[in-house]
Amino acid sequence: MTVRKVKYYLYLKDVITLSVTAFGGPQAFLAMVLDIMIKKRRYITEEELWELHALCQVLPGPTSTQTISAIGYRVGGPNLAYLSLLVWILPATTIMTGAAVLVDFLQTQTEGSLDFAKFIQPMAIGFIIYAAQKTIGKMVKTTEAMVLMLLSAFVAFFYNSPYIFPFMLVAGGITTSLKFNKQPKIEEKSGIKIQWANFLLWGGVLILAATLGHFTKILPIRLFENFYRNGSLIFGGGQVLVPYLYTEFVEFKAYLTSEEFLTGYAISQGVPGPTFSISSYIGALSMRSAGMGVGGAIVGGLVSAAGIFLPGTFLIFFVIRFWDELKKYRPVRAALEGINAVSCGMLIAAAYLLFEPMPANFFNIAAIAITYFLLQFTKIPSPIIIIGGILVGLGYQLAVNNLIG
Repeated sequence: MTVRKVKYYLYLKDVITLSVTAFGGPQAFLAMVLDIMIKKRRYITEEELWELHALCQVLPGPTSTQTISAIGYRVGGPNLAYLSLLVWILPATTIMTGAAVLVDFLQTQTEGSLDFAKFIQPMAIGFIIYAAQKTIGKMVKTTEAMVLMLLSAFVAFFYNSPYIFPFMLVAGGITTSLKFNKQPKIEEKSGIKIQWANFLLWGGVLILAATLGHFTKILPIRLFENFYRNGSLIFGGGQVLVPYLYTEFVEFKAYLTSEEFLTGYAISQGVPGPTFSISSYIGALSMRSAGMGVGGAIVGGLVSAAGIFLPGTFLIFFVIRFWDELKKYRPVRAALEGINAVSCGMLIAAAYLLFEPMPANFFNIAAIAITYFLLQFTKIPSPIIIIGGILVGLGYQLAVNNLIG
C-alpha cells in the first residue's frame, strides 16, 4: 500500500478539530471528515474514504476511530496512525473519566443518590431505541437476518453472561455464510498475501493481558483485558457496545449500578468524538473498590480506553493490506449479514435489560418517549437534549429539597 507523506502537525490539527466538534454520531462524523480531510486537505480521494470506511464497518472495533487511524496510516505511516488515534480519543476519554469522578463525588455528597440524573437515565434508553431502529434499518434486510436478530435477542434476554456474545456472533456468521451462493461473483482471485505482524500483535496482547489478569488479579490489568476482549468482538459501532458492557460490568461483575451505567451512557451521547469513550467512564467507576480515589479513577479511565481502542487499530492495520482480495470470497461477504443481525438482536436486548430494573412509572416512560421523538422528528442536537435532561433533573432535585426543607 502506498504511503503518502504529509506534515504530522497538519493532520493532527485536523484530527483534534474533529475530536472536539464531531457531535451527532457517525453520520455527522463522516460529513466532517469528507469536508475537512477530503475536500479541503485532499489527504485521500473520496473513493478511498468510502473504501476505508466500508472496511472499518466490517471489522470489530470503533468504526470512526479505525477510519481516522486508517487515513493517518495512508498519509503518514504507522507512527502518524498511532498519534492520530491518541489525539482523536483523548478529549472524549478525558471528559468521560471526569464525568465518572463527578458522578461518584455527587453520590458521596447525597448518600448514594443519583436524583440529579433522574431524567437522563430513562433518556439513555430513548437513545438506545432510536439507535436500534436506525441500525436495524441498515443491517437487517432478509428473512434469515430477521430470524437471527430475534433469536439473538431472545438468548440475550435470558442468558446475559458476557461469554455468550462471542458464541452468538460466530454462530450468526457461520449461518449466513452457508448461503454464499446468493452473493454475486467477483472477478477471479489471484491469491492472498498476508502479513501477520499486526495480527500477532493483537493476539499476543490479548493472551498476555488475560494471563497477567488471571494470575496477578490486579484490577487495572483485568480492566484492560476486559475492554480489550470487548473491543475485539464488537461489530456495529458504539450502540452495539452497550449490551456487552452492561452485562459484564453491571449484571455480571456489579462494578456499577444500573443507574450509574445509564447516567454515563446518556452523558456519552452529548460528548464529541468516539462513542466508545463510555469505556473510560465505566473503567474509572470500576476502580472504586481499589480505594485509590481520583488517581485510581484516572488509571481506570486510561487503561479502559487503551483496552477498547487498541484491538480495532491493530486489526485494521492487519486487514487493510489484503482486504481487496479477501472480500472477493463470497462466504466472507455472506457471513457479515449474520454478524450484523446478531449485533442488532443484542441491541434490542440492551434496551429491555436496561429498562427492566427501572420503575415503570409515568416520568420514566415519558422521558423515554420524548427523547425518542425528539431524535426521530426534530434536528435538535444530542448534546442539547442531554443538557436539557440534566437541567430538568437538577431543577427537580432542588424543588424536592426545598419541599423537604
